[in-house]
Amino acid sequence: MKFNKSYLFISLVLLLIEILIALTIHDRFIRPFVGDVLSVILLFSLARIFYTGKGFYVSIGVLLFAFLVEFSQYFKLAEVLGFSKGSFGHVVLGANFDPLDLLAYSLGIFISSYFDRKIIN
Repeated sequence: MKFNKSYLFISLVLLLIEILIALTIHDRFIRPFVGDVLSVILLFSLARIFYTGKGFYVSIGVLLFAFLVEFSQYFKLAEVLGFSKGSFGHVVLGANFDPLDLLAYSLGIFISSYFDRKIIN
């Protein structure tokens, strides 16, 4: 393990972009699709701040985590756990399964892996 300043910077920039998207954009493409692509890139870059091993393992872990959260939406896990609409747990788990989100997560991991291999490392 070693601290990576480049990924810290990338993570902070991505977090700011995600916040700006959430607060200002209410469309049917950028917020739901591009936001999901960026969310897995953000998770990937957060993990790479400290993990210097193979990016492949981070990619698989982040993708599995994102898919797990998405499939929890299919099974209405937030409701099953009793999270009220608008609560932190409900927001984190989400409520609406969308198969296009799986595509967005996959695209985000592809982008993360590409930049990790070709540009950053």
